[in-house]
This record gives sequence, structure tokens and C-alpha cells, in this order.
Amino acid sequence: MSGKPTPEAPSHSNFIKQRIDHDLAKGTYAQRRWSGEPGLAAQQAKGELDPAKIRTRFPPEPNGYLHIGHAKSICLNFGLAKEYGGVCHMRFDDTNPEKEEQEFVDAILDTVHWLGFHWGENDENLYHASDYFQWMYDFAVELIKHDLAYVDSQSAELMQFNRGSFQEPGRDSPFRGRSIEENLKLFEEMRDGRHPDGKHVLRAKIDMASPNINMRDPALYRIKNAEHHRTGDKWHIYPMYSYAHPIEDALENITHSLCTLEFEDQRPFYDWVLEKIASFGLLQRPLPQQIEFARMNIGYTVMSKRYLKQLVDEGHVNGWDDPRMPTIVGIRRRGYPPEAIRLFMERAGVSKADQWIEPNVLEDCVREVLNESAPRRFAVLDPLKLVITNFPAGKTEECPAPNHPQKPELGSRVLPFSGELWIEAEDFQEVPAPKYFRLFPGNTVRLKYGFVIKCTGFKKDAAGKVTEVHAEYMPDSKSGTPGADTYKVKGVIHWLCAGAALGKEIKLYDRLFKVSAPGKESKSYLDDLNPDSIATAKVYLEPSLGVAADGEVFQFERHGYFKRDGDTFIRTVTLRDSWGAKK
Repeated sequence: MSGKPTPEAPSHSNFIKQRIDHDLAKGTYAQRRWSGEPGLAAQQAKGELDPAKIRTRFPPEPNGYLHIGHAKSICLNFGLAKEYGGVCHMRFDDTNPEKEEQEFVDAILDTVHWLGFHWGENDENLYHASDYFQWMYDFAVELIKHDLAYVDSQSAELMQFNRGSFQEPGRDSPFRGRSIEENLKLFEEMRDGRHPDGKHVLRAKIDMASPNINMRDPALYRIKNAEHHRTGDKWHIYPMYSYAHPIEDALENITHSLCTLEFEDQRPFYDWVLEKIASFGLLQRPLPQQIEFARMNIGYTVMSKRYLKQLVDEGHVNGWDDPRMPTIVGIRRRGYPPEAIRLFMERAGVSKADQWIEPNVLEDCVREVLNESAPRRFAVLDPLKLVITNFPAGKTEECPAPNHPQKPELGSRVLPFSGELWIEAEDFQEVPAPKYFRLFPGNTVRLKYGFVIKCTGFKKDAAGKVTEVHAEYMPDSKSGTPGADTYKVKGVIHWLCAGAALGKEIKLYDRLFKVSAPGKESKSYLDDLNPDSIATAKVYLEPSLGVAADGEVFQFERHGYFKRDGDTFIRTVTLRDSWGAKK
């Protein structure tokens, strides 16, 4: 490969790319045929040679909202397909009707599109496991006919007990010897809803003494008399994920099935399912291959679906899209741009070893992208009144300011200047600290994009707190005017016209947890929630922000990046890593 790498197509080498390179060099999948849609071997044989050099897939279960860990799989699968001239399928593993909803389907599709990826030129490669239920059932019947599957009627507790442990082999079910005819009859009755949930399970007949527990007659089907969001009440049995997933891959001509490392022990069963069904002549060869990579763990958060659901259900956060959540809808609402997520995934890379990444790496990617794209604005978060004593009363002067100092093509806006301004309280000191170059009695500074001023005094309240600073301005020092650069000052501060500034309440979001590994040292991860993860502040904003579009992100100079969220602004990320500074 040559050319400049893009976030969508990471160029760094990894073991997955090495496997793909090897397969392409050998022509492993070069003779596959594709009929234009998923199907059996006979159907695919009628098609042309597959135009996609590789096929990958992103296969979420539609039972919740995706989080930043899922973004790794999205970027990896779609990115590799793009880089190698292949296709990535968008597939829903909708095999668990009790937990799945159309709301989650819609949210997942929106998330993948937001990240910048598409499943085919016209989004034509959108598939559902439920589309294959009949084939999966037919394959199970064939397994029964070849004495490779049986109906087990043990209780779930007894089945678990007889499965054995890592130290001892499993024990055969008393129903393992059922005749093929009885198994076929019972399995048909299960399909037709003639048995209650939990009464029977269809299991593969492999080896109860296998050292790999996953090969000890794993379940293929369970009874669930539940309505499915796509198939309604047609089915009363649903396939187990470990059985359904390899079949979905094979029907869709997937070449490289990329999954996280916890499925490594499941790979022998993945291969067993495909090899047995292919031996009946039902699946096209060569078969897909499963390749595992390590999950991504990010500090100061949790990414367990169970934990995230608990945070929402118990009110520790304000919904799945709370900007403190690691969900994609959460970080999207916070103002993280998709380009930053793709950049982060590129830098994180892919490995077989567990990945633990501190959030500052992600935050730095956000800063890097927003630094290039976000317009600049003034905001005063801790206001202190500045009175320009020699500025004409009632007069207002316009001071042009660029929207982005490095991008003149983004234009400019106007800052109104008057005799009463707001400045940050930290920009004045009665007795200056060493190397303090901002306002103090007798010192001169420049008001950015405005005038040079000299501090002449201040006022205090009864408690001794400074409430007002006085200064005189130099009328010939306005930025951008002839002679303005003759004034040499060391300090530059930002400001807002007191009469024109917008008074707003903004939200300052921080990390959801106060420790890098929540729950590791404490009794519960909930004990490590950061009580300061959200704060509000009454601030002043420049007038142009009053017409900002919902969702627009700006750099509030000196303070960080902020996003318009409804009627307020929320902090996306600080300008620098404040947590690193604390440490």
C-alpha cells in the first residue's frame, strides 16, 4: 500500500493485516462466488467471482447503545474492508428477542453512519441474523440426522453440573442416546411452541471429556416463547449466538471474522459448526476464519453493558446520552467529532494483549481535531468588572476578530467594545506574583483584538474582595489599525462588553470516575464515582454565540472546547490535560 494514511484506513501493521496479506498472496478466497446476497453453497455457485477481495462484518446485538469499545470494532472492520478493496457488512445478531428493540437498531445504524462508515456504496449490505433463522433450523435438523445433535431435557442446573469443570471432565447427559427420530420429533415440537421455556435444549454432540469446556456438547437452540421484533411470533426457539454467528458469516461470504479475545476459546466450536455443515454440501468453501483481538479498556470509566445500564437505571447519570458516559451517543452529545474517534482508534492500534488506555489519549485526539476545525469565541467564566475610565460614556466601538487565527477563509465576527467590560478574575492581582504580566496597578496590557489599557486602580467590598478594576485606554492602540503595533506589552487578556455579553449557565463535564480503574480497590465501582464530574457555572459569552446552531462546537479561548447543547453550552474537553497536571 502507498499514499498518505487516513483515519478510515489505518496504515500501521498488525497481525490481522498480516493474515489478510498472506491470504491475498495465496489466493485463499480468490475463487469464491457471490450471488449478490447471502445464501447456501448452491446459490452462491451460480454467481460471479466475488468482486470483494475480503469481506468483514460488524455484528452488534441490538440490545443497547454502543460504547467507545464498539467503535474499535467498527473502525477496524470497516477500515480494513476499505483498505483492501473489500466490503464490510452491517449485520444485526438479533437472536435474543427478549432484550432487543428497534430503538437500538436505529441508534446503532445512526452511530455507524456518524462515524463515517457505510455498508456498501448504497448501504446495500445490511443484514439480520433473523433473516437466516430458517437456514439455521434446517442446518440443525441435518446435524440431528447425522447424529451430531440431540435434544437434552435436563434442568439448567443439572446440565451445568454435568458439564464438569476445568479440573474434571463432563458427564454425558442421560438423554444423549436419544434416537435420531425422537430428537427430530422433539425439535419440531420445540419449534412449534409445544413446550415451555427451559423444558428442552438442542445440544451439539461433540465430546463431554474435551479439555475445552466450550466443546462439551454446547447448546445450539433454546426455547423462548417470546415475540421477536422482526419475525413476530413465528419462532418459539432461537439459536445460541455461538451457533448462529459462524453460520451468518458463512452465508454472507465473510472471509475474516474479527472478534474480541474472549471468543478465542469458542473458535474450535466456530470451526466445528462450519466444517460439519459444509460437509453436507450446504456452505461454500473456503470457510470464514475467526481472528481474535484484544478489547479496549479506557481508564476512568466502565464499559460493561451491565454496569452502564445500572448507571442509567439507578440515576447516577442522566440517560444513555449523558455526556459523561462512554457510549457513542454520550461522547457525540459531548461534542467529540467522529474524526477524533477514528484518529484515536488508529493510534490505539490492534493487538493480542489487553489494552489499557488512559483517557488523555482520546482527549488529545479530540483537541487535535477541534483545534483545526472549531471557531474561536470569547467567554468569561469568573467575571470581574473592568471600567475604562477615559472611554466616552455611551459609546460602543466595533473590534473585528477572526473566527480562526490560522484560517482566514473562515471569516471574522465583531466584538463590541465599551467603557464597561468583563474580564476573568484571575487576570487581575492587587500584588502581582513574580512573572505575572496581566493587570495590576500601573501595568499595561492589551485587550485581545481591542485596545491597550493601563490599570489605574480598583475597588473592594467590605470583605476585602476586589469587585471592580479601573483602567485607561490608549485610543490609537486598536488592533489592526496603523500604529497599534508601536505599543509593546507582555500581557494579553480577553474580555467582553458588559452591556452586550450573554449571561448563560454552562455545564462543565469531567471524568465520571475519580480513579483510573473503578472498583479495583474499592468494594464497588459505584464507590468511585466522581462527585465533581458535572458542575454548572454562570458565565458571560460573546454576543455571536446567541445564534450558534445546536450541536456546534467552539473553542472558548483559554478555557476549552464547548458545544451548544439546547439552550446551554457544555464543555467538550479542556485545552490541556488538567488531570495530568493534578497528578
